[in-house]
Amino acid sequence: MKEHLPYSQQAAHLIIFRLLAFLGGVLSLALVLAGCGKPPVTVYKHLLEYPSPETPRRAQVPTGIKVELFSVAQAYNSPAMVYRPASHQSEAYRYHRWRVNPGQMVTDFLLRDLRHAGLFKAVFSYDNTGKTRFQLEGAVEEFQEVNAGDNWTAVLAVNVTLLDTTKEEITQRVLFQKNYRCAEAIINRTPQGLAAAMSQAMQKLSASIISDVYQAAGPRASSKEPETG
Repeated sequence: MKEHLPYSQQAAHLIIFRLLAFLGGVLSLALVLAGCGKPPVTVYKHLLEYPSPETPRRAQVPTGIKVELFSVAQAYNSPAMVYRPASHQSEAYRYHRWRVNPGQMVTDFLLRDLRHAGLFKAVFSYDNTGKTRFQLEGAVEEFQEVNAGDNWTAVLAVNVTLLDTTKEEITQRVLFQKNYRCAEAIINRTPQGLAAAMSQAMQKLSASIISDVYQAAGPRASSKEPETG
């Protein structure tokens, strides 16, 4: 005599069978899609690249300077390679990016160039916990490609403040605050061309900033105020 499973067991077996069939179908579909999928798209990363500007040999300021990490305007506060195709428009290259945030990049190159110039007894980075008499702060206010008809330029704008940390009064503490802006023509109208033109802009701004910092700090240092730390 043929035995029959109880109805509840038959229903359970049917549910399990259908579940396994469904999972098998999903797995098969996933394998098919994986086999037919496109390879990942390459995203190219760019950096500024230029030799440190040469500065005239001058008497060294007998104290140190610290370069703080520059802040960045929100529109450029990411590795995106931003360009302005027309007035009131902002876009970014899809498969090209900066290797690091513009604020970090501008700070690091200015720090490198200050050390290369040799105009201060020591140049310290923002991650150094020690204190120096002079402190350089700044903000990147523009870091983009600007397209105006046939005129394509890499625009770099920064605001820089030099402080004398030995002074309590703000009027004496701030040696100067100044805006710097440079627009360099993009010869090769590609992201690589943007990186090259932005490098030239950074080189020129770096030379100007270093010269102004030296001219402001040198006379103040002659007062021989003691170091704060």
